[in-house]
Amino acid sequence: MRCLRTVSELREALRTPSASLTTGFVPTMGNLHAGHLSLLERSVAENTRTIASIFVNPTQFNAEADFRLYPRTLDDDLALLEKAGVAYCFHPDPSEMYPDDFSFQVQENRLALPMEGNSRPGHFTGMLTVVLKLLNLTRPTRAYFGEKDYQQASLVSAMVKAFFLETDIIVCPTIREASGLPFSSRNRRLNAEERQTADTFARIFHAGSPLEATRNALEAAGIAVDYLEEHAGRRFVAVKIGDIRLIDNTETLNANREPSS
Repeated sequence: MRCLRTVSELREALRTPSASLTTGFVPTMGNLHAGHLSLLERSVAENTRTIASIFVNPTQFNAEADFRLYPRTLDDDLALLEKAGVAYCFHPDPSEMYPDDFSFQVQENRLALPMEGNSRPGHFTGMLTVVLKLLNLTRPTRAYFGEKDYQQASLVSAMVKAFFLETDIIVCPTIREASGLPFSSRNRRLNAEERQTADTFARIFHAGSPLEATRNALEAAGIAVDYLEEHAGRRFVAVKIGDIRLIDNTETLNANREPSS
């Protein structure tokens, strides 16, 4: 596996005369876990070569503290990528990705409004902007995203269609721990007591109770609910346990539609 740090290195590495070559792309912010691994394994199985990116994107964090605290585990991440069969890892600095100092941005004004968009203003603008840059650079046949971040995946799919990008967006099932809690880089920041509360959160959310009963049960367990909503056949939730914000979603009815405001 080659680790590439600059746009020019990436472009040079990806030059190929073969029309039959297929490329899979898995964008990450590092601190890789079983959820990321499932995306990588699928990409490796479905494509001639797989590119993964590790880039902690500063423009999608609402608070500077969250950006600073995001776990960086580069050596472990690179070892996992190589073991998974990834051909290239793109690991740029922010200055490499934002030569314009973020003066050009991708903003969506419908799907991005509810839920995460309402709770984290500007988050999706930063996410969409960097994903568009990465897709333009890697030109993948397929790009892989996790269903845990369902609203994000819906936005990326819509952006690809809106800008006529020739990439198939593949949304893969959420990988969960034994308790039902989705694997997340944020889970590693939970202390032992918060970890038990997070498992309780997963159990309550996936119990299938009516919306109001679910909210009441979460609050009775001392879990702060940011939002608990249903859109287009899915139930979405964001909670805060200590200082850690966790999200999840699950299918209810007619789940093949995108969330709407």
